Amino acid sequence: GAKAAALAIREARMAVFIFISCYLEIGAQIPLGFLDPLGFCGPDPKNASEEDLVEFERKRWVELKHGRVAMLAVVGYLVTYAGVRFPGAEDIPAGFAALDALPGMVWAQAIATWALMEAANQDQFKAPWGTIDGGNSKADFKGDFRNQFIDFGWDSQSDDWKNRKRAIELNQGRAAMMGILGLMVHDKLGNIEAILP
Repeated sequence: GAKAAALAIREARMAVFIFISCYLEIGAQIPLGFLDPLGFCGPDPKNASEEDLVEFERKRWVELKHGRVAMLAVVGYLVTYAGVRFPGAEDIPAGFAALDALPGMVWAQAIATWALMEAANQDQFKAPWGTIDGGNSKADFKGDFRNQFIDFGWDSQSDDWKNRKRAIELNQGRAAMMGILGLMVHDKLGNIEAILP
């Protein structure tokens, strides 16, 4: 009786905590709030399990990483479309046309660079793919790659300031993902000149 009631109360509190925490997560912002129409965070966020929360954190990290890559992609697309090139690559076109024009050695360098960036730009205490266990992570959040090396005043700021900056980065990444998708679609349709000067 009493044990079952205490367990039920504990489970109810945990469900409320999980429900509230999903809706208060960074990225759950006005006007949509917590939006998960496809159920990526479990069938019911109100009754999310511990596994659902772990999966939510993993997917948030993936969203952050894709947003960072998309921001670089948008800038890279716009810069090359404007005609800026590295020395020796003046004849390489912009957009998808560049894929066929790149020499094999450039592809090899790009793949090596991506591999090095993937290895270096991670929490050096906990690798994303679980191959390293160097103790407790010193990162503030998944995606914090300072590794106690660079600070720029981050540690001296308030938690509200940090959360606001993280939310800004997440939203800019979301916008960049839509932006690069739009650029790619218009490039393939052949009307990129209609949207870029």
